[in-house]
Amino acid sequence: MSAPDRKVFSVRNAERGTVLAMRARLASSYVDRFFGLMGRTGVEDGGGILLTKSSSIHSFFMRFRFDAIFLDADNRVVKVVPAMRQWWVAFGGRGAKDTLELAAGAAERSGTQAGDTLLYEPPIEAAGTARDSAG
Repeated sequence: MSAPDRKVFSVRNAERGTVLAMRARLASSYVDRFFGLMGRTGVEDGGGILLTKSSSIHSFFMRFRFDAIFLDADNRVVKVVPAMRQWWVAFGGRGAKDTLELAAGAAERSGTQAGDTLLYEPPIEAAGTARDSAG
């Protein structure tokens, strides 16, 4: 398994059948990974960001807490850091390759824990919203 084949995607826990993000964003370039969630006021509901090639992260200059889920090369959860606080550093540990950053509490609500496998799927539209087909 590898990173998703699209810039926006949903994330599902294969073992539990729960959705962690409906519209996560891929950050695979150096610039996208460097800025990540910095400068934002929070993670949008159902959103998140997947930082590829990131086995350790920081929350410097962040204004909010977030969940960090470290993944190995097979998209298996290596470590979950719930509600990571501002101005902190986290290391994924042995085998960590990528990091999924989500709104604080998303990992707990989905029941995600070390050993689970995450799947990348097409984005899920929120109920009551429609995509502009003219765009």
